[in-house]
Amino acid sequence: MSQDQEHELLSLSPLDGRYREKCAELAPIFSEYGLMRYRVQVEIEWLLTLAGEPGLAECPRLSDDAGEFLQNLAAGFSTADAARIKELEATTRHDVKAVEYFLKERLSERPELTPHLEFVHFACTTWDINNLAYALMLRDGRKALLTAIAQLIEELTAMSETFAAQPMLSRTHGQPASPTTMGKELANFVWRLQRESRILEEVELLGKINGAVGNYNAHYAAYPGIDWPELARNFVEGFGLGWNPYTTQIEPYDSFAEYCAALSRLNTIVLDLDRDLWTYISLGYFRQKLVAGEVGSSTMPHKVNPIDFENSEGNAGVANSLLRHLAEKLPVSRLQRDLSDSTALRNFGIALGYSLLTYRSTLAGLGKLELDATAIDADIDDCWEILAEAIQTVMRRHGVPEPYEKLKELTRGRRVDEAAIRAFVENLDIPDESRQSLLELTPRTYLGKAVDLAASIRRRQVGAHTADAVNTSL
Repeated sequence: MSQDQEHELLSLSPLDGRYREKCAELAPIFSEYGLMRYRVQVEIEWLLTLAGEPGLAECPRLSDDAGEFLQNLAAGFSTADAARIKELEATTRHDVKAVEYFLKERLSERPELTPHLEFVHFACTTWDINNLAYALMLRDGRKALLTAIAQLIEELTAMSETFAAQPMLSRTHGQPASPTTMGKELANFVWRLQRESRILEEVELLGKINGAVGNYNAHYAAYPGIDWPELARNFVEGFGLGWNPYTTQIEPYDSFAEYCAALSRLNTIVLDLDRDLWTYISLGYFRQKLVAGEVGSSTMPHKVNPIDFENSEGNAGVANSLLRHLAEKLPVSRLQRDLSDSTALRNFGIALGYSLLTYRSTLAGLGKLELDATAIDADIDDCWEILAEAIQTVMRRHGVPEPYEKLKELTRGRRVDEAAIRAFVENLDIPDESRQSLLELTPRTYLGKAVDLAASIRRRQVGAHTADAVNTSL
């Protein structure tokens, strides 16, 4: 047995074992190593910022060689470096202090950097480093999620276009309803996923670097002549993050909560898609491609189960339970600081890992689907009562009394065939043109704008929510 196999078998979390390959790109970001790497990056950038500040005479400007050494130290941070930090932490019992001592060790290798040793972690509290590290982790993790969501949107878009004109019986409350097309129903999810992924992408992650309680106390005690808030703002924004000028010891995580809430809503949309596709499979609207060697049941050989959509649904639930907890927990802290956020934040990787697994499971399921037009057509062809809506609406137009009630008497709770519908229409006191139009209507052609809505989804712009925008796009 290889070391990797043993690791998979003994992993406590399925994300590090059974599902590791499906979310492997998140491991360097959200692992213990990843957190250390981002901390090192923030500490080094802070030192480089201080060394470039004219008012800090005791922290002289660095030569190009020294600056390159520091940049390479951050860029080349290795698992061996992380292991050394863990050795130091065994003594310090403090993870960020261990990072500081690690950097001082490495800086001591360069005589030019000796004057800068005590400017490592200068005027910083632990959370000046951590809040920025976590913000950068979430920023980089978001890229992987949005890439997977974009793939899911593209696959659904292609299916929406392919099945744009495939009539399908709608079901509201599980009962036959006005018809739609398969493409239009998939286009609904494309629109929702586009909108919510954009919201997630646009969440501005905030950061701070203002000392023990957010007032730059130590900064001004040492160097009262420096505009520390302005320096802090430039530093935080240099990472591509938003600057929060008002904090306690911690940045209050409101932006992290927005991120978690947006991601949770995105996952819920995928979960909704999973359940609809599962139901379409159970109705026979989709068949699933056979995979050689795959088994659907340990006792029933005939079964081809929709396991990818079920897997996705389950993972979305796990992800959302964590995301919703983090969204509610993180913005709450007793007075100027309590430590309950610290352990909670370490679960971001789990929440994002299960989210990524959700998207990839749904994608795998989509790749196995084959439309069964015969089953869909047979279902809608046997349901002429769904034309009752169209008939009573035309009757309203022409002033026929109690049109709804008349159609209710004919159709409610019963199956009505083509002959009964045609006989009813023939006896209506309406203009011949309207009567003929209703007589030509069938369950397959009573589709409104469904075909156009599905066929146009690729060129639609997310954010065009007005009726005018919808009509223009069609």
